[in-house]
Amino acid sequence: MAYELYYWPSIQGRGEFVRLALEEAGAEYIDVARVHGAGALTALWEAEGVATPPFAPPFLRDGKKLIGQTANILLYLGDRHGLAPKNEAARLWTQQIQLTIADLVVETHDTHHPLSGDLYYGEQKPESLRRAKMFRESRIPRFVEWFESILTRNPKGDSHLVGARLTYADLSLFQIVEGLSYSFPRTMRRELPHAPRVARLRDRIAARPRIRAYLESERRIPFNEDGIFRRYPELDKQR
Repeated sequence: MAYELYYWPSIQGRGEFVRLALEEAGAEYIDVARVHGAGALTALWEAEGVATPPFAPPFLRDGKKLIGQTANILLYLGDRHGLAPKNEAARLWTQQIQLTIADLVVETHDTHHPLSGDLYYGEQKPESLRRAKMFRESRIPRFVEWFESILTRNPKGDSHLVGARLTYADLSLFQIVEGLSYSFPRTMRRELPHAPRVARLRDRIAARPRIRAYLESERRIPFNEDGIFRRYPELDKQR
């Protein structure tokens, strides 16, 4: 039975972290809203008979199981498709990295919506300019340095974040680098030379056969200014 992924049909957003894991696993899945429209997403999301309703997309249905929250979905898929370590300590460490990536996703979103998601970017642009400046100068360097340090300290080598095999955290770091490079190209051109292991991991993931095929396919939604990673040149100005 195919997995059913419920996420918005026109953006990568948080759903893209799940899509990458499904693609790498070679798992059969239906991107429900892209196939059947956003109404199919909201119908399940708002259904009164759901005993474990998700707060927001993405959520994944596997038979009778309905799983929400990106990191939680990846933990579930990782265990079932060899994208998570079997050792408990390593599994927890992988999930810790993923939750930190989730923090970074929120901080990225807040550069263009620092006051409220209910306001348009143009209604909070002065605050966005201030928030983005701090994000460029302080937060991006701190996160990138942390990822680089994890790769450096991995006792199994610097090819992966955890152990000697690919995990869902590696796929998610790839997506973070891609997203930040789209939103903040000048900043990432400055920061990535200081994190060569992160840059090499990004290149290795992009070259994996299933991921490469996905990136070249129509299944990969292009970055755009409706998702989390948005390119507003004024937010990436170096001052």
